[in-house]
Amino acid sequence: MRLHLLAAAVGLTFALAGCASSGGLHPQGKPIDPSSLATGQSLGQASAPDATWPQADWWTGLGDPQLDALIAEALKDNPGLAVADARAREAQAAAGVAHADLTPDISAGASVAGARLPASVPALGNGHFGWAKYAYGSFKWSPDLWGGRHAAWRAAIGKGRAAEVEAHAARVELSGSVARAYVQLGYAYAQQDVAQAELQRANDARKLTHQRVDAGIDNRIQLEQANAEVAGAQQQAEQASRAIDAARSALSVLLGKGPDRGRDITRPQLLPPSMLSVPANLPVNLIGHRADLVAARWQVEASSEDIKAAKAEFLPNLGLTALAGVIGFGGSNILNLPSRFYSVAPALSLPIFNGGRLRYNLRGKDAQYDIAVAQYNQTLVKAVNEVADDVDALQSLQQQATSEQQALDAARSAWKLAEQRYKAGVGSYLEALTVRQQLLVAEQRMAALKAQQSDQSVQLIQALGGGYRPAHGQLPPEPKATASSSVSPTPDNRS
Repeated sequence: MRLHLLAAAVGLTFALAGCASSGGLHPQGKPIDPSSLATGQSLGQASAPDATWPQADWWTGLGDPQLDALIAEALKDNPGLAVADARAREAQAAAGVAHADLTPDISAGASVAGARLPASVPALGNGHFGWAKYAYGSFKWSPDLWGGRHAAWRAAIGKGRAAEVEAHAARVELSGSVARAYVQLGYAYAQQDVAQAELQRANDARKLTHQRVDAGIDNRIQLEQANAEVAGAQQQAEQASRAIDAARSALSVLLGKGPDRGRDITRPQLLPPSMLSVPANLPVNLIGHRADLVAARWQVEASSEDIKAAKAEFLPNLGLTALAGVIGFGGSNILNLPSRFYSVAPALSLPIFNGGRLRYNLRGKDAQYDIAVAQYNQTLVKAVNEVADDVDALQSLQQQATSEQQALDAARSAWKLAEQRYKAGVGSYLEALTVRQQLLVAEQRMAALKAQQSDQSVQLIQALGGGYRPAHGQLPPEPKATASSSVSPTPDNRS
């Protein structure tokens, strides 16, 4: 008879479970297939089947020991990395909490309490002060019938992996930022050299113009023009000096130090630009070499598991609670056999009506999955286009540098001829100084182009992943073909 009653109760439970249904709710997002992002035309000239990715310590290939030391210092002391690392530890702790929910809860306790119970209720007391003592142990366990708590655990693991990879992404970003600030510092020094040379040239030209005005050869107009050139050259020199201070300050921030740290950085050598080749199948390769893409994929995987956990809440669940202990009053010995008590309480729970809370919760998890997919797609498209844009910019800068080198060579030849004419007594020194100005302008443009090439090279290295190498367990499972397959329903399809 009891078996019949139990079977009827279980059948009724499953029937009533249909009252709280997840039917009609599902995510809409679908991860982009990386192979669908065509790059052949944009990267055809720069791609190579055997292209190698940037090394993990790619900056050492630039041959500047001071830069190596600065990046090492930044990776050690930058506060932003401490924040990223702490977030990773926080996410890993959350995964530990989720795992703990899968295990039984065993606890114990004991207490001694003194009380005076009224004599008006003989069953409770005699009007005198007395002691009550008890000790107990409890056991609580709810089996994960539908895998909901396991899915929640896997979701927490995915979020922990994402946070861990995001910490790696922060290191990639930081190393690139230090290198770019270092490039700007070297360029600022080069600009200062040109500005100082131009200031010297402008002063010499003004001196000669003043002499010519005194001799009645030139008028005051030429002298005022010379004064304007000197003032402009002084402004350029001050601007270059300020650029040096700004670059030093930026490096101090990246190193996590005070402003005086930047003043200890000696003048950098100009970093050589490098044209990197990229893999022929760039989008597919990027998803394993860019930390931000790996982290985004982990977020998609975690959101998929969150949906499974939310669907499991629609189904009935079992629970078991056991309690045992001893209790005694007054001077009685609680270890005596009559002092024992115990209870065993199996339980069955199921959602019937909850104001739509479960459906709204599942709807929210579906939306979070769609957000994670959209962010992954956005990151993938952005990454591919960043590489293509950086490659195109480097190619353009290379062509500009070739043309500018021709202009620089011509300006040097003109300056050399002007000097020869002056020494031969054919031309004036003032004429030679005018030609010298054209040379300095060409040198300034070339310095700017070299700095842009170096900066663009670093950006390309960052776009290719910055030397990130995922460790074992950091890569998420391959994205499912469709969103629905990645968030398959629980055994009861109605729920």
